[in-house]
Amino acid sequence: LKESRDMLRPSALILLIVYSCYAWRRPLLLHGRLENGMLPPPRGQAVGKENWHPQVLDHFDPQNTATWQQRYFVNESYWNKAKGPIFLMLGGEGPADPIWLATNTDMMRNAKKYGALALLIEHRYYGKSHPTPSLETSNLRYLSSEQALADVAVFCDYIIKEYELTHNNRWISFGGSYSGALSAWLRMKYPHFISGAIATSAPVQPELNFMEYLEVVQASLATVKQGVSCPNAVRTATTKLDKMLNDPKQLAAVENKFSIKPSLQGADDVMNLASTLAGNFMGVVQYNRDNRAFEGATNAVVINDLCNIMANNSIGDELDRYAAVNSMFLKLGGMESLDVSYQGYIEFMKNTSWNSSAAEGGRQWFYQTCTEFGYYQTSDSDDQPFGNMFPLSFAVQQCQDVFGLEFNQSAIVRGIDWTQIHYGGRNISKDTRNIVFPNGSIDPWHALSILESVNMLTTAIFIKGTAHCANMYPPREGDLQDLVVARETISHKIGEFLNQKI
Repeated sequence: LKESRDMLRPSALILLIVYSCYAWRRPLLLHGRLENGMLPPPRGQAVGKENWHPQVLDHFDPQNTATWQQRYFVNESYWNKAKGPIFLMLGGEGPADPIWLATNTDMMRNAKKYGALALLIEHRYYGKSHPTPSLETSNLRYLSSEQALADVAVFCDYIIKEYELTHNNRWISFGGSYSGALSAWLRMKYPHFISGAIATSAPVQPELNFMEYLEVVQASLATVKQGVSCPNAVRTATTKLDKMLNDPKQLAAVENKFSIKPSLQGADDVMNLASTLAGNFMGVVQYNRDNRAFEGATNAVVINDLCNIMANNSIGDELDRYAAVNSMFLKLGGMESLDVSYQGYIEFMKNTSWNSSAAEGGRQWFYQTCTEFGYYQTSDSDDQPFGNMFPLSFAVQQCQDVFGLEFNQSAIVRGIDWTQIHYGGRNISKDTRNIVFPNGSIDPWHALSILESVNMLTTAIFIKGTAHCANMYPPREGDLQDLVVARETISHKIGEFLNQKI
């Protein structure tokens, strides 16, 4: 599973479970999330040993005295103990990897500059931080962003006492993607601990039907030399695919073209196929050129590769080229066939053991989308090239099939509404100061973040030409000038946060 750290290497398509006589294989992008989370770790040698901090199971029920152990990591290499700040990186929807504290990442470069103590805390229910004996749905009621933020606040209090910190040791939180939103919300909810926050690629706006995701994918596919002809070729391919899938006489031809085994068994498998094939493009766009050389991603695929295939007439028509993209990922993943069995996927997601592959984060993150965020990347928009074969109803159906019939659309909407009320969505930028929101123009998640600085309290940085969390990775020769300037601006804002009068 270590190989899955390559953000786009299809070795992440690992054999997971056996359903009937076939092995269900995890798609490249599952609910917008790679296997180890939406912020894949950089490569390098980790530092420090695992540390553990006791946490309460439910911060909002004083009568519940149950506790568990939360994992965290520390790097004191640059710390000026007298007045150095505390840089806290928040874990997200995957295992916390101490490599973030060991490499030349943007946080660690600033830790060296400002003499900071660097910490990384793992999110409850991810990695080795197991609050409950299993991932039964009844246990997952303790999995929420509110509980996770309370964990961090308790952890801050613990570190202050453990290291005998004073008001001179100010805290800056860091995070990317979901943990980027957590970083912003932590500053808003616990300003007495956190002096400033860097919230990279942070989807602070919860949304049931995240139609904009594929709209940004379309726009990003058009940024390479082929221009709009690339997404147009995808649109032509999916239109033909849709027509073939609606003709029972042509299903065998589709299965052969896309190397599908087992055979398609109904509408659910068809929707799963359409979503999986779109996911080939979604995953590449989301992480396009995010410092692959540093991460050791020898098989990284970028937008240019996809569009070169979609423009290659020698392969055949547009559907043949669309199939060629799929074949490329199968080959890179060492697979001979594509399994889109919906029932196999559901059985995989219903596994509640901590030893299961679903426990690597897929089941937990999907639960959070069904109870707090939505974020469903559907095909309901007409302004995208992937047809209309995986609508919102398909996402809602999955919530019910995995967690129970009570997880219906009304319940999901109530959860999203509460998240909006509790954190304010994009309105967080109006009243909360000392937050930086970096986003990349290629990254589809920027559509749910803060893209403009509406006042002097928060800073939005829109980085043209970059994808998901690009500014968090180490710099390299040839970085876009917008990315270089963004990192400089972030560093300058950190200095401002640390030098503000108390």
